Amino acid sequence: MSFLPGEKLRYAETHFKFKLPWSLLYKPWPEIIFDAPFQFVPSVEPMLWIVVRDADRFPTTIKTVEIRLSNVIPAGTLLESNATENAARQPDVVINKDLNTEVQEQMRFIPLALGKIPAGTYEAHCKLTIERKGKTQTFERWNLPRLKPVPLRFKVLSEALPIAPGYAAGEMHCHTHYSADHVEYGATPEVLQQAAKAVGLDFVSCTDHAYDFAFTQEDFTKEANSPVPRFQKLREEIAALPSTDENGNRLPLMIAGEEVSAGNSKGENVHMTVLGPEGYLPGLGDCGRYWLENRPTRSIKQILNMTEAHCFAAHPFQQMGLLEKFVFRRGYWKPEDLNLSGKHAIRGIQFWNGIRDEGFKLGREFWINELGKGNYLLPIGGNDAHGDLNSMTAVNLPLISLKHTRAHTFGNVRTVVRIDERGETLASLNAAFSGDNCYVTDGPALWWERSDKEKSKEITFHARSNKEMGGGFRYIRIYGRRELPNGKLAVEEEIMLGSLIAAPDHADIPVATFGFAYVRAECETATGRFALTSAARVQQ
Repeated sequence: MSFLPGEKLRYAETHFKFKLPWSLLYKPWPEIIFDAPFQFVPSVEPMLWIVVRDADRFPTTIKTVEIRLSNVIPAGTLLESNATENAARQPDVVINKDLNTEVQEQMRFIPLALGKIPAGTYEAHCKLTIERKGKTQTFERWNLPRLKPVPLRFKVLSEALPIAPGYAAGEMHCHTHYSADHVEYGATPEVLQQAAKAVGLDFVSCTDHAYDFAFTQEDFTKEANSPVPRFQKLREEIAALPSTDENGNRLPLMIAGEEVSAGNSKGENVHMTVLGPEGYLPGLGDCGRYWLENRPTRSIKQILNMTEAHCFAAHPFQQMGLLEKFVFRRGYWKPEDLNLSGKHAIRGIQFWNGIRDEGFKLGREFWINELGKGNYLLPIGGNDAHGDLNSMTAVNLPLISLKHTRAHTFGNVRTVVRIDERGETLASLNAAFSGDNCYVTDGPALWWERSDKEKSKEITFHARSNKEMGGGFRYIRIYGRRELPNGKLAVEEEIMLGSLIAAPDHADIPVATFGFAYVRAECETATGRFALTSAARVQQ
């Protein structure tokens, strides 16, 4: 995305000035930040990365690094007050390293292992000393101007994340370094694979912008001769990744996907993510490089006709400003955009985009309305992470100030699907997304099973949490929609078939479904972790 009024401004670019003679953010140093996964499952030793960007323009020596680890909340500690938290703190651990590393690449990720750390919640106060042209700088967390440093924060888990047996958890919307321009960039597929292993993912769909493939890596405003070679490079880079680690353990499956800008029924730009397309799909409508020339390159239907891959409506109701709407011609998804009567339809709606905000609320309502029409679309979760392993830095006021948020963290919101005996392969995932059984979560496991008894219409919901998720559940709710004698669905809203309040961390709930077209469930743990299932269609 370009650094233009109304654009969704993300990573903090300090070297772009609209060819103006001034910018309060400009500095002749590479951008450098510390980043780390937001959590580490028990089998993974914690690590972080020093991320350096634009050192090809500003060659720099990374001299020394100091990392001070504070164990904010040891595992198993129940906090009732600030005093309790302070009393639970353990002595800090300080790690010092002399790196003396020359960096001259456009983008570089320097890994730093933290060693074995007891389970708990940590803050990492990271300090770096760098040198360029005889001048030395020392800073904490990042060298981004006018932005107060905050520590990295992550959890080292004492037990594995809860997951339904036979299911695989994935990140369905994230960006690699192929999504790069004056404002934002992503991590390399190699870094994302390691981060995915750390946070407990089984697969990652890398959905880079269709329009970024159409411009050169060296100059984000210069059109490439063709976007196809850059898309192919992403596929080759992902294909070259290992499938197992040095101990023979399986690594997360990485998939070369795409986020395509396409035209909705009103001629506005909306985004669609594609799982492992056969080739590049064009979509430059809202790339921002053409100023007011922002008509969609292809319609949604045209894009769907160009691929057989599973396609999903991406953040269909993400809120936007007036300039973004009228300058970039961005809009929202409509029911007619789903192409449900066409040969190739949208398979799911990614309405959970990192956080449960207004876009989540409106997207969830959109999905439920479609269920009421008999359109059994899958609920999809993702994070739209551009790197963003721990948190996100962003432009607040162009050329003037930056901001920081912990939204859109890589791997936080997961889509979990039931896979077959082939395991985590693209073929197995395609088969899973062709089915109707999945759930979306930022913590607990919540899934359903149909009864194997002949002529039984019973469906059982299973909910699992653990102490990492806050223990038991605040609630588990079962929803459904009645089916009329003529086979059509009831016009009225969904009804709640049942609700458990203050439920334990292990619950199995059989539901009698006679008279219902479908049932589904939602839950929330004691610490606010949430999950919801796809709709379980009642077999007639």
